[in-house]
Amino acid sequence: MGLLTGMLFGFLLQKARVVRYDKQIGALRFQDMTIVKFMFSAIIVGMVGIHFLEFFGLVQLLYKPVVLGENITGGLLFGLGWGLLGYCPGTQGGALGEGRWDALWGILGMVTGAGLYAETYPFLKDNILNWGNYGYLTIPQLVGVNRWIVIIVFIAGVLALFRWFEKKGL
Repeated sequence: MGLLTGMLFGFLLQKARVVRYDKQIGALRFQDMTIVKFMFSAIIVGMVGIHFLEFFGLVQLLYKPVVLGENITGGLLFGLGWGLLGYCPGTQGGALGEGRWDALWGILGMVTGAGLYAETYPFLKDNILNWGNYGYLTIPQLVGVNRWIVIIVFIAGVLALFRWFEKKGL
């Protein structure tokens, strides 16, 4: 099932043209919001789908604790790599599959970075990654409302953002 959904996701990435370098740079420069629209659409589908599956008892959600050190470190590494190469990790494979050999450098960089991260993990765990551990916390718990209210507000906000993008020609 993972192979099939991965192939479908890759097909959609390619069809939406988000594996293209110009789309990646356009998003980073706030000039082309195709990738942002694609990502938010995927988040909405996944969010609604997984919560419906849980509602009907087909899956059990397991939450990770909110740890600021992990999130900030991961976000910085992700952003640095995306900004330097012009591809995010999810689009590098698609770009390579389309014959864009520059994406190979990013893939090699990810493998090298994963090795360096594994080597420095004990130090990072003791000094950085455990900073700001808030435990198991979700947005609905934080604001004290039903999760479906948060989902509906999020979807409404994303749709408003999409409309604004379209008005601005992004």
